[in-house]
Amino acid sequence: RKSGCRRRCLASNCNYAAAAVCPRGAMGVPAFFRWLSRKYPSIIVHSVEEKPKECNGIKIPVDTSKPNPNEVEFDNLYLDMNGIIHPCTHPEDKAAPKNEDEMMVAIFEYIDRLFNIVRPRRLLYMAIDGVAPRAKMNQQRSRRFRASKEGVEGAEEKQRIRQEILTKGGFLPPEEVKERFDSNCITPGTEFMDNLAKCLRYYIADRLNNDPGWKNLTVILSDASAPGEGEHKIMDYIRRQRAQPNHDPNTHHCLCGADADLIMLGLATHEPNFTIIREEFKPNKPKPCGLCNQFGHEVKDCQGLPREKQGEHDQFADCPPGSEQEFIFIRLSVLREYLEKELTMASLPFTFDIERSVDDWVFMCFFVGNDFLPHLPSLEIREGAIDRLVGIYKNVVHKTGGYLTESGYVNLQRVQMIMLAVGEVEDSIFKKRKDDEENFRRRQKEKRKRMKRDQPSFIPGGQFSPQALGRGNRSSPQAISNPRQTAYEMRMQDKQNSTPSTSPNTSFTSDGTPSPAGGIKRKAEDSDSEPEPEDNIRLWESGWKQRYYKNKFDVDVSDEKFRRKVVQSYVEGLCWVLRYYYQGCASWKWYYPFHYAPFASDFEGIADLPSDFEKGTKPFRPLEQLMGVFPAASGNFLPPTWRKLMTDPESSIIDFYPEDFAIDLNGKKFAWQGVALLPFVDERRLRAALEEVYPDLTPDENRRNSLGGDIMFVGKHHLLCDFVLELYKSSSTEPMDMPPELCHGIQGKLTLNENAVLPDETVESPVPLLRDLTQNSAISINFKDPQFQDDFVFKAVVLPGAKKPAPVLKPGDWEKTNNNGRPWRPQLGFNRDRRPAHLDQSAFRTLGHAMSRERGQSGSGVYSNAAPLGAYQGNPYRPLLGGQPQIPKLLSNLRPQESWRGPTPLFQQPPQRYERNSGAAPLISWNRMLQSQGAAFQQNQYQGGPMNYPHRPDDRMDRGRQGYGPGRPYPLPPPSGRYNWN
Repeated sequence: RKSGCRRRCLASNCNYAAAAVCPRGAMGVPAFFRWLSRKYPSIIVHSVEEKPKECNGIKIPVDTSKPNPNEVEFDNLYLDMNGIIHPCTHPEDKAAPKNEDEMMVAIFEYIDRLFNIVRPRRLLYMAIDGVAPRAKMNQQRSRRFRASKEGVEGAEEKQRIRQEILTKGGFLPPEEVKERFDSNCITPGTEFMDNLAKCLRYYIADRLNNDPGWKNLTVILSDASAPGEGEHKIMDYIRRQRAQPNHDPNTHHCLCGADADLIMLGLATHEPNFTIIREEFKPNKPKPCGLCNQFGHEVKDCQGLPREKQGEHDQFADCPPGSEQEFIFIRLSVLREYLEKELTMASLPFTFDIERSVDDWVFMCFFVGNDFLPHLPSLEIREGAIDRLVGIYKNVVHKTGGYLTESGYVNLQRVQMIMLAVGEVEDSIFKKRKDDEENFRRRQKEKRKRMKRDQPSFIPGGQFSPQALGRGNRSSPQAISNPRQTAYEMRMQDKQNSTPSTSPNTSFTSDGTPSPAGGIKRKAEDSDSEPEPEDNIRLWESGWKQRYYKNKFDVDVSDEKFRRKVVQSYVEGLCWVLRYYYQGCASWKWYYPFHYAPFASDFEGIADLPSDFEKGTKPFRPLEQLMGVFPAASGNFLPPTWRKLMTDPESSIIDFYPEDFAIDLNGKKFAWQGVALLPFVDERRLRAALEEVYPDLTPDENRRNSLGGDIMFVGKHHLLCDFVLELYKSSSTEPMDMPPELCHGIQGKLTLNENAVLPDETVESPVPLLRDLTQNSAISINFKDPQFQDDFVFKAVVLPGAKKPAPVLKPGDWEKTNNNGRPWRPQLGFNRDRRPAHLDQSAFRTLGHAMSRERGQSGSGVYSNAAPLGAYQGNPYRPLLGGQPQIPKLLSNLRPQESWRGPTPLFQQPPQRYERNSGAAPLISWNRMLQSQGAAFQQNQYQGGPMNYPHRPDDRMDRGRQGYGPGRPYPLPPPSGRYNWN
């Protein structure tokens, strides 16, 4: 969820930005997503985002009730909230919020931005991670123990480097005395998560009252008290709604999250219209130094130099030299097209079914990594493991005459054939891996030698230090002051460098004291190779299996009984994970009891292994999970007597909380890639110890320790509002069936909420920065998904009546020489046939006068990567790809008289009401935007068009631009009207 920040992501429990190789084998986002986007590039679409405008210092929000500028309409938006909470509470690329209130506001703004891009028309589902299954808790435990350990080590390292810099006379800003934000608090049961749930309830009520885009929206909040991981609560909701007779099989779903598992989960739904939105992955993003808060170096490289002026008036101070993070769409319907092309097999003894093949592909991806099992030693994503499995799979299907899985259940006999086929080539895989590593080190060694040969032996520092030119350097060159003194210091430095008693990296001032601002003398001796971690397994040498089991499991390879136990546990894990993806949690208690995986060649005789799980298991309670995943350093989030069990030497479970623990690199190079060798928590011992301290809980702690459910919110214009209001008036305590005709076919049970949001009652703001809602018209009620028998099987099929999306891929998309050898460019917008805008000759002449001719290129290549005029608000010439020349925003600055076009905006007029189909445009502030010749989606006047969305008049301003296409036929709104705002 990134080269430079992988370690920090793991240290901060950031599961949306996991490392390339997760210590528990999780399918790291950079590894899997990079492989997927390179192999199937057309699945990626860059989002088009309409930015809010400002006029006279007043920020005018975007009217999200208008058509989506991405030329597609989404029905449901699902938010995996933990992927939003982490970057908002402890961001990587900017200063962290000062307090919890600022964190909440940052979360609200993030959701607003996502809502502006997606603009769902039916449902918004917010899911926060609740208590997880035991199989997931082991990974959470590893992450949180790492976070605590690396947090302490990082603080000690920062303090040490700070003292060294100050001793040498360096300059550092005064150290802020503030409590370090412990991201471990983002776990169910803590006060932080309880406060977050209150803030989100307030946020939802505010938007339902004040945002026209939320007017007819159904909102469901599943906070941390509801058990289950966020993404799996979302999938469970979709599965249960699909099994209802009123479900619309052509619902267009959009799921927000950066976890690679979401791609698998989306495919597992078999919904034809499923899209994922996530932040665009940009490696090596600049991050401020933790000591001097400057960009361009890390803490370990900090020299304590005074902060340079950023811009003529220091207007770019504390601003990262990068742009705002953008979002991309992953179209699973296009991925299904790719998979259909790749998985289609001829001459099968049975009818080919692409749905079953996609399920098998999802299952095979589990072997290279997931959140619940360590990946097999011989399978790495970067080594083409998935392609290898697909090739073997095609041969196996021909031999066995059937598929590997069916609706989440595994045929172990066929899986055994695939595993044994991989086992036959394991030895060659390990040898090739070693050869590739040696070749890589050799190339790196030659590169270092080449760079050392080409670099100067002395680089001046201070005022004479080289400065980069171009767009990335915002500061202008400063005038030289006192050049004689600086030249003297440089001569003194050169003289001192010639003596052996002086460090080659130290410069001196006129009084002979070390000066960190001086030049840097490069080391004469640079090590040509970095020390490699010791590898006792040596998988590339004969006897690797014997060494592996002896070192990792402390057993002999001849111990068949133990190897059988490891393989059986792993096979159980494969069955559990697939069931978890397709049917829900098969057992809350099951977990894989080893730190390492067996070899593929060990999967012999697995066809007869049992794959049933204990029924009727229950999840942990929130505080019990905190005791199972927290280190002692995070015990402040627990009640005092519970905390004592983590630190008291006489505690019966003190062995669960080691202050230090070993990290096995397991053939990797960095600690964050290794395996944390933590003891597994014994559930029976834990519960026995907690029985003695349960009576010490306060009423508030008991409330936070209880399991809750989902809450549904609707506004006053929603058809369901009156029905819910009548339930409260009747004070009925019995669960009531939800009428599907009032809520887009959604079904479930409704029960009254004790702390409900009710019309005409003030909703108090839990954030002091925000006002109370004194004129509330929204309402909330408890919501429970439809219930089924324990043995019910959700069919993994496309529902009757579902319409297959129109094909997107063209024949050229399958050819390796696609795009005439040029690099592939992500598509902007969902309509690949959008007519691009063109500049006339006068516009080219204007650009030619304004831009330096030396920066241009021959022909029209300068503009080849520019976005269409209608794609971006206020910046029509922003390049699609980083590193391309930035074209100045000329046209956006040509507003005549810098004034509004059309009537006066709403905030300068008395409020007015309008009726549906009355012919009069609504006079609301969202309809009054700044007009510029480079904006295509800023519209003031509308006339009837497709999907009841109005169109602009066909005047000369719109020549060369294309309006909204009809897109997917969208069902008509209820009689009240979708966009009325009365």
